[in-house]
Amino acid sequence: MNDLTIFPADINEMSVSQLAALLPEQKHEISKNLDCASEWLKRARAKFDAALDQCYSEQTSAIRHASGKDFGVCHLTDGLLRITVDQPKRVSWDQAQLSLLAKRIEDSGEHVSDYIDIEYSIAESRYTNWPTPMQELFSSARTVKPGKASYRLALLSTEGKSA
Repeated sequence: MNDLTIFPADINEMSVSQLAALLPEQKHEISKNLDCASEWLKRARAKFDAALDQCYSEQTSAIRHASGKDFGVCHLTDGLLRITVDQPKRVSWDQAQLSLLAKRIEDSGEHVSDYIDIEYSIAESRYTNWPTPMQELFSSARTVKPGKASYRLALLSTEGKSA
């Protein structure tokens, strides 16, 4: 299979049309190699980020504490290296509790939308299992758009089974 090997640099130099014209075996090899490279990069990035965290987390915590903030961007230096660390704030809300609070706001005569953003959604698996009259009732509020296509490639053996 050495004659099939296409390196990342080769892929970068090829046009989309050239890639599309490759043999099926070459497409499979590229897909498999890109999946492996992506996984390797994810693991390497996670390990390196953990090393940076181990190296600089105490300093960044001290800088944030001194400035009176728990989140956001801070800067530090290590020799000739300038490091910018962004610690984002991730907020989540208890949906059941928000529902109760929304009911209390509504019961007091206030407009819930003045306080809470509400987004309605219906799981597609639920919608497809509804009776037809219920689906028809909701169909005008439903928009279907294509998502991004994904491809999985597998070689077939000479017996017609995946290899």
